[in-house]
This record gives sequence, C-alpha cells and structure tokens, in this order.
Amino acid sequence: MKLKPIIIAAALTMSMASCSSHKNTLPYFTDLAGQTSGSLPVMDYMPVIEPDDELLISVTAPDPATVSLYNLPSANPATRSTVVAPSSPTQQTYVVSTKGDIDFPVIGKIHVAGKNVEQVTDLIAEKVRKDVSDATVSVILVNFTVNVGGEVAKPSRIKVSSNRYTILDAITEAGDLTPYGERTNVLVVREENGERKFGRVNLNSSEALSSPYYYLKQNDYVYVEPNEIRQSNSRYDNNNAYKLQVTSTIVSAASVIASLVIALTVK
Repeated sequence: MKLKPIIIAAALTMSMASCSSHKNTLPYFTDLAGQTSGSLPVMDYMPVIEPDDELLISVTAPDPATVSLYNLPSANPATRSTVVAPSSPTQQTYVVSTKGDIDFPVIGKIHVAGKNVEQVTDLIAEKVRKDVSDATVSVILVNFTVNVGGEVAKPSRIKVSSNRYTILDAITEAGDLTPYGERTNVLVVREENGERKFGRVNLNSSEALSSPYYYLKQNDYVYVEPNEIRQSNSRYDNNNAYKLQVTSTIVSAASVIASLVIALTVK
C-alpha cells in the first residue's frame, strides 16, 4: 500500500514529461532566429477583379458639374447608388457581370475582370479626361472581405480596406493565433476561376512570405487548425466526461438498489 503514492507520483511525472515534449512552437518565422538583419522577397501583388465583384466608383473634378454625367445613378441599370452627403460627389457601386464587364455612364461597357483596381482607375480616368482634363477617378473593391476561423482569439469576417492584404494582416485583426493554433499548417481556401482551391502556409518559415497564399484575395477563408495539445486535451475532456457520466449512472443505480434493499430489509 505504501508503494501506491509513489506509483501515482511517477505516473504524473511521466504524463507531464510527455505533454512537455509536444509543446507547440509559438513564435513565427523560427528559421530567422538568431539573425539580426537580412532581406526577404517582396512580391508585387494586387488582387484582380472577378465577375460578381462590386466596385465603388466616383468621378470628381474642381467643377462638379463637368463630371456630373459620369455620376448619374439612373444611367446604369447595373449600378447600386449609395446615399452620401449633399456636398459629396455621388458614388455608385457597379456589379461586375459574369462576362467581366461594367456598364459605365457615357463611356459604356468596360471590361474590368482580370484587372486590378489601379488598372481600372487608370482606364476610366483616361477615358473621362478626354472630356474633362482635371477629372479624378476613385475605384474601391467593396466586397473585399476575408474570413478567419479556428484557433484565433477572435474568429471573424474582416472587411478589407487595403488592396494588399496578407495572411499576417488577417491573423492580426483576428487577435492572433491562440497558443493552441498549429502555426506550421494554416489553411487558406480560395475560389478562383470557378474552382475552389486551397493552400497551406507554414508561419514558422520565412518561405511563407513568398507563398501564393501569403497575399489574400476577396472571399478567402483562413483556417487555423488546433495543434496536438488542443486535440489531446479535447480527447481527454471527452473521455473524462464519459467516465463521469458512467460513474454517475453507476452511483445512481447503486443508490436505488441500496434503497430497495433497505426497504425490503425493514419490512
């Protein structure tokens, strides 16, 4: 009997040692540890416009009257007007057709699919300035949103206001990974050219910076899966819950039987 506490203590020690051997690596880019300076590749990336995207376009000039024709909500049946202050220029959102076009006032049909926001801005500005030399064009991709789920502090749908948005930006806005997030295998699901594709990013390696999934596209889904510790804890909790339920059932049954025995004995 004296050996029982020793055996229990030894078992607990081995269990703790086993858990410590599976600790997750929390820092990012561990391959750069120990380096005080260096250079990393930078990709020239801009998301391209696709069918069903929504573009917010406004045309302004020092004299608003000179560009009023380019901002008529009723001029384009494929536009959606937004309510703005009276002193602001009228802004419209244009839904890109399945063929990749928008129908713009005065100019007519413009093919925008496959182009980025800057290219569409330049294209429209070039056409408008043939009539109004001092016109300014603004184009914003309205539906640039990404979803982040799994082992992050704040799983959420994020509305992106920047044209260059990375997986690190998304994770930061989601409150960063929890200590239980698997940093070596972050999943990105993407719809592209009518297909649903996916890729995985290892945030413990600086090679993530050159991954085709480092820069996110509109409607990307980022999923951080639980690491081994989280999964082990979940299995442990489930097993304990099951054992507790079984024990509770047995105790209840024993209590009922004991009550019956006592009742019969008294009789």
